[in-house]
Amino acid sequence: MKINENFVLRQIADTWVVLPLGDTTLDFNGMMTLNETGSFLWSILEKGCQQAELVNALLNEYDVTKEQAETDVEEFLNKLRNIDCLEEL
Repeated sequence: MKINENFVLRQIADTWVVLPLGDTTLDFNGMMTLNETGSFLWSILEKGCQQAELVNALLNEYDVTKEQAETDVEEFLNKLRNIDCLEEL
């Protein structure tokens, strides 16, 4: 899976914001903000990866259990899917 090229992540002050590009702005109603962990996962997804790779990245970067990492990754991916921000490869 990979981030849809019609979305970008930008940092504004201390906040990470997902912004639509081009025609996507017509369909994207609202704004999505990410915390530090979300922006970390986003950076990995920009290159393309599998869900298990995201879980492993969280385990290596943060002090979380495998179960918590799996839950957090699944929740994050579902949010991206809901706004059509994620391309399944």
